[in-house]
Amino acid sequence: MRAPVPGAQLVSRIGLVLRTVSEHPEGISSTALAHATGLTRPTAHRLLTSLAAEGFVDHDRPAGRWLLGPELYLLGSLAADRYDITALARQSVELLARETGESAFLSARRGTETVCLLREEGSFPLRSFVLAEGVRFPLGVASAGLAILSYLPEEEADAYLADHAVALEARWGSAHAEPALRERMATTRETGYAVNPALILEGSWGMGAAVFDAAGRPAWALSLTGVESRYRPDRRPELGRLLLAEAHALTKRLTTTPRGF
Repeated sequence: MRAPVPGAQLVSRIGLVLRTVSEHPEGISSTALAHATGLTRPTAHRLLTSLAAEGFVDHDRPAGRWLLGPELYLLGSLAADRYDITALARQSVELLARETGESAFLSARRGTETVCLLREEGSFPLRSFVLAEGVRFPLGVASAGLAILSYLPEEEADAYLADHAVALEARWGSAHAEPALRERMATTRETGYAVNPALILEGSWGMGAAVFDAAGRPAWALSLTGVESRYRPDRRPELGRLLLAEAHALTKRLTTTPRGF
């Protein structure tokens, strides 16, 4: 058996804390963070205090909330040339919002999750607020994560479901049990785009299409969300066509444009 890596649990906890803080742009209290991460409040507070001392988080004392700190901004700026694709993706996200009237998004795969990187509001006045910059979902949950999971190599998708299907069902309901997920994955591969029929929030629908990296792996997704009445059966194929066209165009830009842009 592989020997445990010293300090690995601490690093995992720090990553969990930073990701949780990132999901709350308005800030989060240490109590709420402890609840969200499953850490005890003293442990959460100790980690936050240590991270603040290094500049990775910032403490708004009057509000009693923790936010991402300036050191993360500096590190992120240095990593942006390699990982940030929003400059290349923005025109696709804006076009989707303009052409459909729906809220449009770019999400990236990060391990077993997707994280929203970019949001553009459409013109239709009724909107869904399930997704926003920084929000994360497990693969298979929400249309972006379903689109990416559906196009992973078969062995990788099988391994993911073997490890996570029980937890997905427990957290997100029977619609995310393995048989139901596999059925939606098969449908996604048939049509090319994923559909989330209000499985996260009642009345909020989403559709997504995978964007591929130079190795042909699904690494990002473009998606649309809106109210159920805007995703009628007769309209979905047109929305899917637009998503696939922009996903293909973005894939082409990503695979032909040198990083550093």
